[in-house]
Amino acid sequence: MSDGKPMVSRPWAWIPTLYFAEGLPYALTMSVAVVLYKNLGLSNRDIAFYTGWLYLPWVIKPLWGPVVDRLKTRRHWIWSLQLVIGAALAGVACSLPTTHFLQLSLGFFWLVAFSSATHDIAADGFYILANTEQEQAFFSGIRNTCYRVATITAQGGLVVLAGVIQARTGSYVTAWTAVFGLMAALLAGFGLYHLCILPRPSGDQPGHAASAGDASASPGFLTEFFITFRTFFQKPKILTLLLFLLLYRLGEAQLVRMVQPFLLDPRAAGGLGLDNRQVGLIYGTLGVLSLLAGGLLGGFVVSRRGLKFWLWPMLLAIHLPDAVFIWLAYAQPANVPVIAVGLMLEQFGYGFGFTAFMLYMIYLARGPHPTAHYALCTGFMALGMMLPGSWSGWLQEHLGYPHFFLWVVLATIPSFLVVARLPLDPEFGRRTG
Repeated sequence: MSDGKPMVSRPWAWIPTLYFAEGLPYALTMSVAVVLYKNLGLSNRDIAFYTGWLYLPWVIKPLWGPVVDRLKTRRHWIWSLQLVIGAALAGVACSLPTTHFLQLSLGFFWLVAFSSATHDIAADGFYILANTEQEQAFFSGIRNTCYRVATITAQGGLVVLAGVIQARTGSYVTAWTAVFGLMAALLAGFGLYHLCILPRPSGDQPGHAASAGDASASPGFLTEFFITFRTFFQKPKILTLLLFLLLYRLGEAQLVRMVQPFLLDPRAAGGLGLDNRQVGLIYGTLGVLSLLAGGLLGGFVVSRRGLKFWLWPMLLAIHLPDAVFIWLAYAQPANVPVIAVGLMLEQFGYGFGFTAFMLYMIYLARGPHPTAHYALCTGFMALGMMLPGSWSGWLQEHLGYPHFFLWVVLATIPSFLVVARLPLDPEFGRRTG
């Protein structure tokens, strides 16, 4: 920590707001955009294709992580990118009433996505540099909670708000213009706040290169960069490991793109005929809380018996509840609490089972270059979500909801085959002492 750090730079003054600001753009591009385009009349095929490709910045962000380290300080990246995200969200709001709203809004969403992925790199690096090890441990749960609160705010609160405004004005364009205008102001406010409030740790210094292409300033930089990649792909059983990263969520990657369209589509089209307010409450709020509860339980039980003991139960937990959607699609229940229970069950299982995936990425990143190797793991994780998600809308339109959800369950089979061959230390994850 830097000497003479002002009182306003205490971790409580900036960690909650930093990770709330980190979670909002991701939720807006990955989830809220799906509801937005569904409300504006796009087909499921187009929604899945266009929003699925918004994952790309998170797929390739390990490639430009070193650039963030070498150009400017992480502090500078954080507040400036929040201002950029705010401006891009304002662009989304202004584009919605126009004739070419799809092309314009997607362009601004791409800017949000790339800025958000870059912001993630800077924020996580800054968190390490600006806090002692004791503070990092203490605030770990707090930052994760604030990130989840941002998710609930976006997927739940903003979707409900859009539904309320639409009910009063009769226009989804007016509703979403107001919502994204509000988010633009909020992100810009975070940028100005963090410009003033973030500490200036002595270790937060840019690299010596004057530009991203100035390799002469550090002759070993490119060599080290390629060594990092080479050592990752030289890991034992690397093909099995890559298949695990790509296939563990093959079914879920397709499901998640179609959940909100399924809930919103009229019953005559095979959906459940819910409105934005119901979807925001059931899926965006209760669902995310259930996911968080599943994740907390997953972390607790792994600490008691280790990941190897819980790997197969978690694999079953993340996949078997997907069958809830087969029943929902065939039965089309009109009872909203029944629908809510089904969604909460699926999300709880997803949160519990996803714990195994996150912990195995940590296990895989052990050894030389753990930070860079973990970033590569997250890139493959995002690729495993992006590619299946982008074709899910086309597939759903051809199969219909009942057969599509049946396919989703069948698509989980490859993950079972890969996990059966996965190397894992029996003691990994178990708490000692």
